[in-house]
Amino acid sequence: MKKKSVWTRAGVSVAAVTVVVGVTGCQDGATKAADKSAAQSPAAAKQSPAEAIQAAYKKTADAKSAKVRMTMAMPSGSKAGGGTVELSGVQGWDPAVMDITVKGSTFKDLAAAGGGEVPDSIRVMMTNNVMYMDMGTANAAQLDGKRWMKLDLNAALEAAGEGAANLGGMESLNQDPAQQIALLLDSKNLTHVGTEQVEGVSAEHYQGTLSFEEMLAANESTKVLSEADRTALVENMKKAGLKGYDTNLWVNKDGYPARMSVSMETAEGKTDLDAYYSDYGSAAAVQAPADSETFDLFGMLKEMGGAGAGA
Repeated sequence: MKKKSVWTRAGVSVAAVTVVVGVTGCQDGATKAADKSAAQSPAAAKQSPAEAIQAAYKKTADAKSAKVRMTMAMPSGSKAGGGTVELSGVQGWDPAVMDITVKGSTFKDLAAAGGGEVPDSIRVMMTNNVMYMDMGTANAAQLDGKRWMKLDLNAALEAAGEGAANLGGMESLNQDPAQQIALLLDSKNLTHVGTEQVEGVSAEHYQGTLSFEEMLAANESTKVLSEADRTALVENMKKAGLKGYDTNLWVNKDGYPARMSVSMETAEGKTDLDAYYSDYGSAAAVQAPADSETFDLFGMLKEMGGAGAGA
């Protein structure tokens, strides 16, 4: 395999992972503890917003999996590339696993920037906090038939250092529904908006806002960072103009999240994530690809650096 081909494929891989990590996040199944004590159904009368969200958290955490359909819209000035990314498949938590398909308009621009070709859609699987992305037949032909790119998310966050802002900001947006509900409980202005329709089904709408510091403090996956790197991450996000996260949650009559939307505003523009969940308790078993079918992104970048190409 020629070095030039390695560099080209690495460029393609970095382009793809920039988007996919942004959409899927580092879902390690660990978040700040929410109150899991027994609570009434969200449909019960005279519940406070916090009580309703606690009840929804317990049901969602116990379900451990669901089908998900998600759209993420990023501004044109975003480091992750502008445009829209769509995701659909099955997601599990405790343990965190997923088997989804990701597609979107932003892949084309990032593919060009990466110096290669990214498929129109990418299958993504995750287990043990390691992500595998199917880079397609064309890329596999340049990598001895290895079509699955492997990325250890913990290692990526730890190695990113100050650059973790590029992962951390998006990662905080995109956790499993149980984690996101737990984070919403930390909001100091949690409110019940009213009863609304979500895809033809009645649901209770709740809303809350969290600062970046509150979100970071509640997210256990960033604990791998040193104190210096955590400080740098906060400062970088402040420089980016990030003030906070606006979260909206719709809980159906069965007490499960039917829809969740999160928005954040930065100097680059507004990023919106809109997710719909269904079929809670669906099977979410994931079998990682065989080692013979995978290539490691970090290993590829090291090879690039060793050849003088620059990482």
